[in-house]
Amino acid sequence: MALADDRIGLVTAPTRRPLPAHPKLHNPIVNFAELTDADWWKTDAVLCALGTTIKQAGSQAAFREVDYGHVMRSATLAKQAGCTNFVLNSSLGADAGSGNFYLKVKGELETALQGLGFDSLTVVRPSLLDGGPRPERRYGEEVGLWFGMHLNALIPKRYRPISTQIVAQAMLQAALAPKPGVQFIESEALIHSIGKS
Repeated sequence: MALADDRIGLVTAPTRRPLPAHPKLHNPIVNFAELTDADWWKTDAVLCALGTTIKQAGSQAAFREVDYGHVMRSATLAKQAGCTNFVLNSSLGADAGSGNFYLKVKGELETALQGLGFDSLTVVRPSLLDGGPRPERRYGEEVGLWFGMHLNALIPKRYRPISTQIVAQAMLQAALAPKPGVQFIESEALIHSIGKS
């Protein structure tokens, strides 16, 4: 979406593996565990959807290193380079006081990001993400999506699966039209945030 948007001149996407080439794409290949200062951290806005699962990471500690450590290092480097606008894809139910490890880490990250002092910090908290087939099987996610598809009318809007396209669109909008301070966009409000500035 960002590459297709005429308002955006350059998209910098640091990744572990190369992305398909595009005239507007700068794609530094990085090791997120060893991020360092670089000219490309100087940007107008950061959109962060970095994350993993405990199963993929292999342990709670490894999960925390990715979902908290890597994100905080990225945010800190961007802030030090002069970025004023940070947009985070978090999770429905994120809460630093949660008894659920996943939601606790997400909540602690949200709190820590607020402490960095971005002029604009937008946190989107989607429910179960529906992005189509994945290369790896996630059985719990598949069951949740099946229920969401077949029992959608019975599920409160807050907990219904949400398209990754809608989340991406809301994040891009927050980057292009930043609001001062900290904004939280809950899952049920994500659809309504599209097209509003």
